[in-house]
Amino acid sequence: MQRLWKEPDEIKTFTEEEENISKERVQRMGKKGIIFDLDGVICHTDKYHYQAWKKLADKLGVYFDEVINNRLRGVSRMESLNIILEKCDRELTIQEKEACAEEKNEIYKELLKNMTTEDLSREVRETLEQLREKGLKLAIGSSSKNAGFILERIGLGDFFDTVSDGNNITFSKPDPEVFLKAAQFLNLQPEQCLVVEDAEAGLLAAKRGNMDCAGIGEGAESHLTTYKLCDFQELLSVIEK
Repeated sequence: MQRLWKEPDEIKTFTEEEENISKERVQRMGKKGIIFDLDGVICHTDKYHYQAWKKLADKLGVYFDEVINNRLRGVSRMESLNIILEKCDRELTIQEKEACAEEKNEIYKELLKNMTTEDLSREVRETLEQLREKGLKLAIGSSSKNAGFILERIGLGDFFDTVSDGNNITFSKPDPEVFLKAAQFLNLQPEQCLVVEDAEAGLLAAKRGNMDCAGIGEGAESHLTTYKLCDFQELLSVIEK
């Protein structure tokens, strides 16, 4: 498995005894894997989603703003389109909707080419590395069909043990399918996994999948979250409780 970055002089080293103690604490918690939502947790692509949907909405003559955009977090592309079309003055056919969704995705993918390894914060990089050193299995659980491309752009293309995304699920969040499949791919039971999410739909999906969840960002304010994270690195403290 490829390391995230090559700065060994900046990575805290642990003695064998310290590493064993840390792993024992994780084992006592009962969690063997962590499943991360991608957007809003590992990196942030909200601005690209907004720009792509705004361009499509303007073309359709449909009002769209950031308030509406916030309703799209954590849901599938087609469901997002249906939310936007609530303000449309005519009913689109299924074929038209599919064409619109594809057009939005092409705009979005073009914008994603602007992403680089700089879009992965040092805090997230270091925390992921330390979680792996503690013996935890790590996965992505995202409704996005572009998860693989995004991971490549930010330098995490082959870091996670598995990726469950919009390409291998039938139902998007708040259905738990994406998380349940991630656990299955990790060869773990749902209750052995901790989900890290920033959106209400994802937190609800975790609960429906019988998984504890750590909420970050707006997710930390939800009553659904098991652990409230002030920042990403606080996850290290959570797994050793």
